[in-house]
Amino acid sequence: MTTTVKEELTTLAQRLRLQIIQMTSRAKSSHVGGGLSMAEILAVLYGRVLNVRPHDPFWPCRDRFVLSKGHACAGLYAVLADRGFFPLDELETFYGDGSRLAGHVTHVDVPGIECSTGSLGHGLPIATGMALAGRDLGFRVFCVLSDGECDEGSNWEAALFAGHHRLANLTVIVDYNKIQSLGTVDEVLRLDPLHEKWASFGWHAVEVDGHDVEALDRVLTEVPDSPGKPTCVVAHTVKGKGVSFMEHQLLWHYRSPAGDELRRAIAELGERI
Repeated sequence: MTTTVKEELTTLAQRLRLQIIQMTSRAKSSHVGGGLSMAEILAVLYGRVLNVRPHDPFWPCRDRFVLSKGHACAGLYAVLADRGFFPLDELETFYGDGSRLAGHVTHVDVPGIECSTGSLGHGLPIATGMALAGRDLGFRVFCVLSDGECDEGSNWEAALFAGHHRLANLTVIVDYNKIQSLGTVDEVLRLDPLHEKWASFGWHAVEVDGHDVEALDRVLTEVPDSPGKPTCVVAHTVKGKGVSFMEHQLLWHYRSPAGDELRRAIAELGERI
């Protein structure tokens, strides 16, 4: 990766964070922390990896992306607008009455969204079905899960299915920020050793720093890296990444920034863009 590309992806991630902060503040909505933690993941996917056409969102050969952690949809809407799927100024309507940009990911009339999500544990089964259907058609499927969502049994059923059917065109990225809705992952339901669990289900499993765009790029541009196996990328991230007083804080799963907190967050992010 060239220095220029690295800077472009890093800047894109910061733009997404700024949009997430502003969108959730305007809407008085939740899940800012989980949106901030996956900014680099979205930047690398949409900046380097996904074979998509913003001007032709239903192109049959496109790669498919499913955000299973649909409550963190502000980040996905932000990157779709940034890439040209719909106008940037539409982000100002997020979570508003009559807006098509609902508070959980919705595919209804939103270019670039493959399916509605937010009921945790549904995204990977849907993505697995897409991968099975597309195995012989040449497109890939990428799915981002939250770590807390890995508590759901439906994900492990899908993981068994994908490994059994050798769905090499399927890649899962776990946004492993170690905090879920009511506490830390270790307190609620310990997942470690997480990447070994995926490997035992017949997946090619790797661990990366989820905020290192070069590391994400190396892994995601090489999939499928192991013939006949789906890929799981366990991306170690920080809840609330990029805003100092939000990092590692459970509070920002549900709280929305306002007043001095909003001004501080914008100042921290804005000086890096």
